[in-house]
Amino acid sequence: MKNVITFGTFDLFHYGHLKILQRAASLGDRLIVGVSSDSLNFSKKSRYPIYSEKERLDIIASLKCVSKVFLEESLELKKDYILKYKADILVMGNDWKGKFDCFNNICKVIYFQRTPSISTTEIIERIRI
Repeated sequence: MKNVITFGTFDLFHYGHLKILQRAASLGDRLIVGVSSDSLNFSKKSRYPIYSEKERLDIIASLKCVSKVFLEESLELKKDYILKYKADILVMGNDWKGKFDCFNNICKVIYFQRTPSISTTEIIERIRI
């Protein structure tokens, strides 16, 4: 059984989120998704997500391509999460390209091209206008 793991905030869930999760799921038998906690998101982006961590966990867990969801508390624990969930493949968006190559010794690391012109930040900016 091949386990694939990925991480994200998944705030204002959109088509780009769906496509990256479906593509990640196609690489293995189980897709495990770490959803960034509210506090982790604040430390990365200096803002809290629109949807709470519980709401975002529920949204991701409802997708048929997702086998398991957990709360990602810290970027420094990525290796621990990979090992805990026995991930064979780590998938991240190419905005992180190169940042997780250090995990190539414990799993295969793949960076997916993001869906063009779709991001939560862009959606928030469009709503503000």
